[in-house]
Amino acid sequence: MNKIITEITPLSEKDCFYLVDRLKDRFTYPVHRHEEFELNFLANGTGARRVVGDSMETIGDYELVLVGHGIEHGWEQHHCHNDKIREVTIQFSRDLFGDSLLGKTLLAPIKKMLDLSANGIAFGPSAILKVFSRLDTLTRLEVGFYRMLELMAVLHDLAESGDYRQLSSSSFASLQPNGDSRRVQKVQEYINTHYKEEIRLAELAELVGMTPTAFSRFFKLRTGRSISDYLIDIRLGHATRALVDSTDSVAEICYECGFNNISNFNRIFKKKKGNSPKVFRDIYQHHKTLV
Repeated sequence: MNKIITEITPLSEKDCFYLVDRLKDRFTYPVHRHEEFELNFLANGTGARRVVGDSMETIGDYELVLVGHGIEHGWEQHHCHNDKIREVTIQFSRDLFGDSLLGKTLLAPIKKMLDLSANGIAFGPSAILKVFSRLDTLTRLEVGFYRMLELMAVLHDLAESGDYRQLSSSSFASLQPNGDSRRVQKVQEYINTHYKEEIRLAELAELVGMTPTAFSRFFKLRTGRSISDYLIDIRLGHATRALVDSTDSVAEICYECGFNNISNFNRIFKKKKGNSPKVFRDIYQHHKTLV
């Protein structure tokens, strides 16, 4: 598979956030990851392909995406023929607001949105329209207190809009643990390391000192997903990337990613992705040759 680069962002410990507003004629930066949150706005990028985790979509004329927690992301040229692409990128660190501030009721929608960005979030037309003028204002303000307030207003408006959807079916992020989430993270790290192998509920429960029944309820409560759904999503995420980035056969990818039955793999993949693994790869490869 292609190696995903880790970007060192321009943010220093004393910066609140980093902002760049630029015009470009092509998408050249490779798929990458970084620990900071990133809000990325694109105009005139019709036909480009967005990659976030295991999600790959061709974008329209306006695009606004929030990524966080180290999820891999990038934009590829694909079918984009416009040579006047506007890109506004805002990066800010995890500790910009702090857990104490994000714990306040008033900021609950922002906290939820930032948490969900571990899978990447794409905002819909109404949300983009709601913040477009604010983003424009933000790019023109001088660095200082009012620029920070404007960023908070943008995040607030986006969170309150509710017009967004998660992109990646499985987060490749490395979440920072706190409280009970330490046990969840321990299990997630184990799954991320051993997803190719057979994994039993009992061994996961033993990792965190719980009974299988209690652990199953605990994991669902903390993550919103059953342990089996989470494991399937992780395996599907790796399988999707392998279909795109390797020449291995569908059967090889099936077993390499922890599925032990090719029919079951095909059925689950089609249910989640809308196409069989073979059709998904054929569509991607066909589009790639047209770039």
